[in-house]
Amino acid sequence: MQIAQNAVVAFHYTLTNEAGEVLDSSEGREPLAYLHGSGNIIPGLEKELAGRQSGDKLQVRVEPAEGYGEIQPALVQEVPRDAFQGVEEIQPGMQFQAQTEGGPLLVTVTKLEGDTVTVDGNHPLAGETLNFDVSIEEVREASPEEMEHGHVHGPDGHHH
Repeated sequence: MQIAQNAVVAFHYTLTNEAGEVLDSSEGREPLAYLHGSGNIIPGLEKELAGRQSGDKLQVRVEPAEGYGEIQPALVQEVPRDAFQGVEEIQPGMQFQAQTEGGPLLVTVTKLEGDTVTVDGNHPLAGETLNFDVSIEEVREASPEEMEHGHVHGPDGHHH
């Protein structure tokens, strides 16, 4: 079966950046499963998997625009230290959920200077070209329930 709209796809992957550093991998875990055409994975990878089938191995290069997007400078902000009520110690790398006009946004602390904390709401991989080594393990038809819910359910059904 070829990968097409509403196919359930399970694949192993290794993700590296332009420098060749491994950013993520399914090695030692179950393959990643997704419902094709439902936006469950980044667009550039999903587009390259279309038409493939179980057993295929491929390398995919995804530019930022079809990955996690370009870096948006407006998502980097300086906020006063007292905006972090109840947090004793703030360190770069810590993540918080901020409430914005557009809803909740995960932000990462990037810098501390005195009473000023710089936070970044960009995805950590925004602006990065992503390189995937992919091995497609399984392609099957989605169940009516998976299609209705827009995502894959595990072997024991869904838990939501």
